[in-house]
Amino acid sequence: MKKTLLLAALATACSAQANIVQPAPLVSIPTHDAFFNNLKALCGQAFAGKLAVDNPPAPGFEGALIMHVRRCTDTELQIPFHVGDNHSRTWIITKTGSGLSLKHDHRNKDGSHDDQTMYGGHTVDAGWPTAQSFPADQYSKELFAARGIPQSIGNTWQMFIHPQQFSYRLVREGREFRVDFDLTKPVALPPTPWGYAD
Repeated sequence: MKKTLLLAALATACSAQANIVQPAPLVSIPTHDAFFNNLKALCGQAFAGKLAVDNPPAPGFEGALIMHVRRCTDTELQIPFHVGDNHSRTWIITKTGSGLSLKHDHRNKDGSHDDQTMYGGHTVDAGWPTAQSFPADQYSKELFAARGIPQSIGNTWQMFIHPQQFSYRLVREGREFRVDFDLTKPVALPPTPWGYAD
């Protein structure tokens, strides 16, 4: 009888232990979650933008500017940024468990990776549900140094989302760039970005 009770107790203990075996949680804070969810709510839509600030002026942003919130999961958003017939850029925003990461996936026309790709940054503070900043991460700093553009080491990318407008901004000493997208008028979906498939 005692042996049976002991075996039953062990079985119950093992069963209880098995019930709490689970992967480590991907933790997040409310402002990061709210910002992510505000962007995710636009999933499947595309919006036209205009160059609001380009100081000093730099070439490469001629033509229609379109952002497309193309693919969304609970932890990642893929947002291609189309510039005219150039479909090389995709912003990737990821929940990391210690904040939000912004990466720039740059591709060549054949889909291969550009020599300068996956640069970006990571949040270092709470930010706001409508705004987050991404100072350049170490990978990006080393990439920029290796590519001979050390001025970009000081890059901070910012994203702002409001009911009527989304803004993408780059700032560093001596440089500011911002594109504003009109969220009130979705536009026709652009082509699949280079290096991706539907």
